[in-house]
Amino acid sequence: MSNTLSIGLPIGSLEQATLDMMARAGFNVYVPSRSYYPVVDDEEIKARRIRPQDMSRFVERQIVDCGITGNDWIAENGSDIHVVGQMQYNKQTVLPYRWVIAVPEASPIQTVADLQGKRIATELVNVATKFLASHNVKASVEFSHGATEAKAPDIVDAIMDGTETGSSLRANKLRIVAEVMTSYTQFIASRPAWADPWKRAKIESLYMLFQGAIAARLKVGLKLNAGPNDLEAILKILPAMKKPTVSPLAENAGFALETIVDESVVRKIIPQLKRAGATGIVEYPLNKVIP
Repeated sequence: MSNTLSIGLPIGSLEQATLDMMARAGFNVYVPSRSYYPVVDDEEIKARRIRPQDMSRFVERQIVDCGITGNDWIAENGSDIHVVGQMQYNKQTVLPYRWVIAVPEASPIQTVADLQGKRIATELVNVATKFLASHNVKASVEFSHGATEAKAPDIVDAIMDGTETGSSLRANKLRIVAEVMTSYTQFIASRPAWADPWKRAKIESLYMLFQGAIAARLKVGLKLNAGPNDLEAILKILPAMKKPTVSPLAENAGFALETIVDESVVRKIIPQLKRAGATGIVEYPLNKVIP
């Protein structure tokens, strides 16, 4: 076996978020114009751009050893692959991508049972069909090539579409009837690649670094000094992944503290820390956080 790992990177809405995540993980990826073969600054990695809809099939057929896609497309394709793990990031937020059945606001359809005999448009035909069958509902499910929200009510009675925030559904005056599944980004591998010791070790290393980059996305590092009489009050304010690192300063001048906190929290606690006697407060960005 060659010591080269082939990885599929998603094309489309998830592409930039993936490239940003990889950059924080320490991998610079250059995507030549109109090319499907990005260049990664790691001689052991060969990358290929693949649509998320096709990713699990390409991995299963060993066209690439591993790849990044959503569990929605794994379910739709019924792919026999190994899921290395979940990666909590999407194109816009860290929220899961939800697949929902929606109808026009004025529609009489209120429940899944009301979809009996109706027409539904979606990209996930297999997932939708199985979901309806689990509720003993028979409906006509047709494939949608895009702009699914615009097809109800003129073309179909309902749609099943993906959303992170629901803003697009609201903008198109659609109302959610049921949530079919939630989908997070997944790092997947072919079963032969996972069985190969070198490739498995490389895949596991990538996953660790990717997870570290994702974990660091909403966190920052914080350094500050505390006088001898202020330490206890400051420690009560500081959150930490475990406990803050506390080191004595020279000449008994006090203590140096360092910790990692959520970015949403740090803006609240810096004024509190200053009032409690903290000095030399420094906030800095993080690329990776490995527990």
